[in-house]
Amino acid sequence: MRAVVIQHVAMEGPARIADLCAARGIVVDVRHVYAGDPVPEGVGHDELLIVMGGGMGVGDRDDPRYGFLSAEIALIRSALRDQRPVLGVCLGAQLLAHAAGARVYQNVGRDDRGNPTPWPEVGWGAVSFLERDREPALAGLNAEEAVLHWHGDTFDLPNGAVLLASTVRCAHQAFRTGPRAFGLQFHVEVDADIARRWAVEDAAFVRAARGPDGPALIDAETTRYAEAARAAGDRLIGNILGCMTR
Repeated sequence: MRAVVIQHVAMEGPARIADLCAARGIVVDVRHVYAGDPVPEGVGHDELLIVMGGGMGVGDRDDPRYGFLSAEIALIRSALRDQRPVLGVCLGAQLLAHAAGARVYQNVGRDDRGNPTPWPEVGWGAVSFLERDREPALAGLNAEEAVLHWHGDTFDLPNGAVLLASTVRCAHQAFRTGPRAFGLQFHVEVDADIARRWAVEDAAFVRAARGPDGPALIDAETTRYAEAARAAGDRLIGNILGCMTR
């Protein structure tokens, strides 16, 4: 079996997802679409499709810099139609939701005066898992686990999808659509070293979301949460891979 991974930017690779695929004997084939690798035309019967994150969004699909996004949406739609296994992470989850017919848009909250304002989630924080007694993908997880958030957009839940996780700031954090397609808004593939590197390489986004001390806050949170989060993240990834390869 082979996992075809679509990577949108150099800093957001499959990381622990690739490690856990390899541990199961799944060959990992990374397509660096930002560097010109073509988007696959289809997902074979012995393949998994894994779509990673990136700073662009579904709303950028007509931007000539990101011509690969429209091709990916078509690929995900065909995979859903054929009930092929799909895992979308962050941007990948948003693309999956869009391909399944749901709306993707900027996550918005309310400021102190009650006015709508952009409400990105950036940094380590708790996510609440739902349907743990019925969803094999969530087996062995606590009702709340620490995860790394790094997004400004969110999405509606596709028709017929099962909501798997939520936060106060962003209701739709994870979902399953069909038997073997999963979207995760948060990053379970990231370890401490990667989180700290992102805080440096994506410092402008971090400061916009968390203020001028944002990178330092991420560093402190990483020290506090990353080790335990890795154990829970590995369990979730392993569960999902098990569901995808049945």
